[in-house]
Amino acid sequence: MTAGTGGWLDRVERVGNRLPDPAVLFLALLVIVWFASALFAQFEFSHIDPRTGAPIKIENLLRADSLTAFLGAMVTTFVSFHPLGVVLVAMLGIGVADHTGFIRAGLRALLSATSPMLLTPMLLLVAIVSHTAADAGYVLVIPLGAVIFQAAGRHPLAGIAAAFAGVSGGFSANFVPSALDPMLQGISQAAGRLLDPELVLNPLNNWFFTAASTLVIVGVGWYVTDRIVEPRLRGVDLDGDQADAPALAPLSDGERRGLRAALACMILGIALLILSALPESSAWRAPGGALADSAAPLMKSVVPLIFLLFLLPGVVFGYVSGSVRTHRDLVAGMTSAMSGMSYYIVMAFFAALFIAEFGRSNLGALLALTGAAGLQAAALPTAVTVVAVTLITALVNLFIGSSSAKWALLAPVFVPMLMQLGLSPDLTQAAYRVGDSSTNIITPLMPYFPLVVVFCQRYVTRTGIGTVVAMMLPYSLSFLLVWTAFLLGYWALGLPLGLQSSYGYAPP
Repeated sequence: MTAGTGGWLDRVERVGNRLPDPAVLFLALLVIVWFASALFAQFEFSHIDPRTGAPIKIENLLRADSLTAFLGAMVTTFVSFHPLGVVLVAMLGIGVADHTGFIRAGLRALLSATSPMLLTPMLLLVAIVSHTAADAGYVLVIPLGAVIFQAAGRHPLAGIAAAFAGVSGGFSANFVPSALDPMLQGISQAAGRLLDPELVLNPLNNWFFTAASTLVIVGVGWYVTDRIVEPRLRGVDLDGDQADAPALAPLSDGERRGLRAALACMILGIALLILSALPESSAWRAPGGALADSAAPLMKSVVPLIFLLFLLPGVVFGYVSGSVRTHRDLVAGMTSAMSGMSYYIVMAFFAALFIAEFGRSNLGALLALTGAAGLQAAALPTAVTVVAVTLITALVNLFIGSSSAKWALLAPVFVPMLMQLGLSPDLTQAAYRVGDSSTNIITPLMPYFPLVVVFCQRYVTRTGIGTVVAMMLPYSLSFLLVWTAFLLGYWALGLPLGLQSSYGYAPP
C-alpha cells in the first residue's frame, strides 16, 4: 500500500511491510527467543527478580525437557490464549447483529444525529470509555470505527486508527474507573511496603488524572486523525471485501420498527443487568462486594454479556424488520463472522506460542529490570526521573504486553526508588500508566495487534504490519510527548491525582 503524502511514515510502512507475514513473523520470533534463551542462560545476572526474591535467571528453552514441555502444552497454550476466546465469542453475537442489519441501521440513525465535524472525537471518546468493559473495545469499537467513517464518506482505515488509538493508546485515560485501577494500586502498594510496611494507597489514587487525561487523548487523537493520518490515506484505494459496502441510505419503515424494538430490547437487558447488580448480595459481585474487581463475576462475564447484548437485539431487529425469516439466517450470520476470523486464528496460534515462550524465557523481565537499574544508577533530578520512568516503561511495553505483568516487574524498583527521592507511589504509578499506554499501538507483540491488521485487510488487502505501525506512529509519539508534558503540568499545578493521593512522600 502506498500513501499520497510520502515522507518518513511511508518509509516506515515500506520497511514494516517487507517483514514476513505476521504469522511467519511470530514463528521467526519464537525461534529467535529459543536461541537467545539458550545463549543468555549461560550467564548469571545480579538483578533481583521481585517475583521470586532471587537473582533473575534466563530459562534455556532449547533444553530437551523445555522442548517437550512446549510440545505437550501447545494445544493448551493456543486455546487458552486470552484474546482468541474474547474475539471469537464476541464476534458470534456481533455477527448476528451485523447479518440482520441491526448494526448498520443503528449507525445510520447515529450518523443522522451527529455533526460530521464531531465524528472523530465522538469515536475516540467511545473507544476510551470501552476500557470499562475490559477488552470489548478491540472487538467492538475498532471495526465499528471503520464502518462509521466509511458511512460518512471518510477513509475506513482512519476510523480504525482513531478507534485503536482510543482503545489502546489511551488505555489509561478514562473518567470511568475500571478493574485496572485496583490491580495497579495493589502492585504499587506492595512495592511501596518494601520501604514502608504501613503504606496504604487508595484504589482510585490516579482517577482524577486519568479522567482529565481523557480530554488530552481525545484532543490529540482528533488532531492526529484529521490532520495527519487521514490526509495520508487519501490516495489509498479500497480493494477488500468491505470496500464496496453499500452507502447508508435512509431507514425504511420496517427498519425503523426493527430498530425501535431492538433498542428497547437492549435497554431492557441493560436495565435488568443493572438492577441485578445493585443489591449488596448480588451474585455479580466479588466476595468483598465490589463490582469492578477483577474477581467479580460481572467483570469475568463482560465478553458473554457483549455477545448477548448484540445477539438478542440483532434477533429482534431481524424478525421485526423482516431481514430474518428462519433460525438458519441467524446461524448464517454467526458462520459468516467466523469465516472472517480464519486468518486471525492462524496468526493467533503462532502469537500465542511466541508470547508464552517469551514469558517463560524471562528475557522480557531481564530487559525491564536492566532498564530500571540503569535509571536508579543515573541519580537524575526528580522531574527528569519521572519522565525517565515514563520513557523506560514505553520501551519495555514494546516487549511485554501485559500491563499488570510489567508493573509487577518495574514497581518494586521504581516505587521504592522514587519514595527515597521524596516522590509518592501515586505519582510513580501515574508516570508508569502514561508510558504503558502510549506505545501499545505500535508493537506487533501486543496480543490484539494482529486483529487490527485483519480489520484493515477487510478494506485494503495489502495491509501489513508496516501499514498499521506507520498509521499509528503519529498517535504514539504525540501521546507520549503531550501526555508526559500534561503530567508534569498537572504536577506543577498541584492538582490531585486521585482519591487520597499525593505527590510527595515523607518517611514515617
